[in-house]
Amino acid sequence: MSRQVETFARKLGLQFKDPALLRQALTHRSADHKHNERLEFLGDSVLGFVVAERLYEKFPEADEGVLSRLRATLVNQTSLAGVARNLNLGDHLILGSGELKSGGFRRDSILSDALEAVMGALLKDQGYEICRDWILNLFGEAIEGLSPDDRRKDPKTRLQEIMQGRGLELPIYILLSMSGLPHDQQFRVECRVPLMPESSEGEGPSRKRAEQQAAERMLQKLAEQDQGLL
Repeated sequence: MSRQVETFARKLGLQFKDPALLRQALTHRSADHKHNERLEFLGDSVLGFVVAERLYEKFPEADEGVLSRLRATLVNQTSLAGVARNLNLGDHLILGSGELKSGGFRRDSILSDALEAVMGALLKDQGYEICRDWILNLFGEAIEGLSPDDRRKDPKTRLQEIMQGRGLELPIYILLSMSGLPHDQQFRVECRVPLMPESSEGEGPSRKRAEQQAAERMLQKLAEQDQGLL
């Protein structure tokens, strides 16, 4: 195991039986054909389950929709990249020359993917219980800070969190029209998301109100499609 990987393993408080797994987890596809994407797939799955199980236990009265939204606040690219930065994971990534020059070690997508890959490597190397405990140690404080009252978040925030939780692009809001006198205007806005081929529209006396209505209607569309997100 290279000194770089050894240093990171010690920082994590982990000792890998198969150090090659951790090295692979830190290897971006730009650096080697044996990269971290398969481990990322595995890590994404175990992370989602561990967080879901903990939320299920912590909030016994919360329904599926609330639990899904709470999970989305934790398991999204921005949140994972933040955790990765706290671990200084970027300093230990193995990147190709192009990604190094472009600052790939700072990019949210690369950091979050690598963190999930480390989780996948730990699962393969030491089993579920150790992997679960490590994940809960990373996210424990954030989980304790959550509240079921987060269900009262406005429609735009809820829709954004759903997209982040799925690793998809954020909703796009397009101003379709603006009419009326300055003191009595009416805005019409279109909302588009990757999960739904059809857009939704909203109207209101301000652009913000119109966007909120469009987001609420998109949430309704997703619920009707039984996406299992709400």
